Amino acid sequence: MQDEPADIEELTPLSVEDGAALTAEVIEQLREAVVADREFFELLLTGILARGHIQLEDVPGTGKTVAARTLAGALGVSFSRIQFTPDLLPADITGSYVYNEGDSSFEFQPGPVFANVVLADEINRAPPKTQAALLEAMGERQVSTDGTTHPLPKPFFVVATQNPIEQEGTFELPEAQRDRFAVKTSLGYPGHDGEIELLDRREDRRSQLPSVDAVTDPQTVRRLQVTAEEIAVDDVIKEYVVDLATCTRRDSRVDVGVSPRGVQALFEAARALAVIRGRGYVTPDDVKRLARPVYAHRVVLTTDASIRSVDRRTVVGDALGSTTVPGMDEETAAR
Repeated sequence: MQDEPADIEELTPLSVEDGAALTAEVIEQLREAVVADREFFELLLTGILARGHIQLEDVPGTGKTVAARTLAGALGVSFSRIQFTPDLLPADITGSYVYNEGDSSFEFQPGPVFANVVLADEINRAPPKTQAALLEAMGERQVSTDGTTHPLPKPFFVVATQNPIEQEGTFELPEAQRDRFAVKTSLGYPGHDGEIELLDRREDRRSQLPSVDAVTDPQTVRRLQVTAEEIAVDDVIKEYVVDLATCTRRDSRVDVGVSPRGVQALFEAARALAVIRGRGYVTPDDVKRLARPVYAHRVVLTTDASIRSVDRRTVVGDALGSTTVPGMDEETAAR
């Protein structure tokens, strides 16, 4: 996510108060369409404001696709869905050159990746070569075809879904690609009341696919991202972010700990969450709230730990438990 060009900083940021009010409106729109708790929607917007990508891993039928589509609708940005399959080719994602008989030339026809929000549905079903094409798009916000580079729309986000219970016909995501996701989360089951609400919606088929109103537009989303860049982060918070990553690297169950990109991702995500919660500064609680969804998927377990089915989130949880939480008062945090 840190690979995005810095020209975003030329935009005028919103005030923290306006940013918080706007993200609250987006969340209300999302809650009209998706049955999930507020923390889930906060995580989605945290990834967006941090200029990162989002991975949703959950069992089928929990609403991952609907969540991605309504997120794009509420933000007022373009949306594209790519169904990943074993026979998917890189050109099916990026686009290709097509011969124009009119002027005897080849013209580039953009693929579905040319949208603000791209839903990579069942991302782990595509072969490594296709994953590599998407990796460039995620990291560089561009695609290269036949030696020519084409910039992607701004803003650009990938929302990738993955089914954790089906392994046949799937390909493990490369570590470099997992590291590109700012946050990884899940909706989970909606609970008793939530499923009753789903049945109520299903009963009235006219509201089966609820629509949402656009609260922002692409330019405003980018201004929200700049707002996050203005959030103050005290040195003790920075040390806390780094210490947590260092703790994962020293864990005997871990082969490769959180990367420097992951450290930056947690830093950016904490600033984004501060905007959503209407603060001009980051607190230790912001870091603690985001540590698992930002760090866990980046951890590479040892073979022995994998055999014993060690949960990566447990590794990060142990790091949280063994790392001293910095003490801060509000005046210090806001400096």
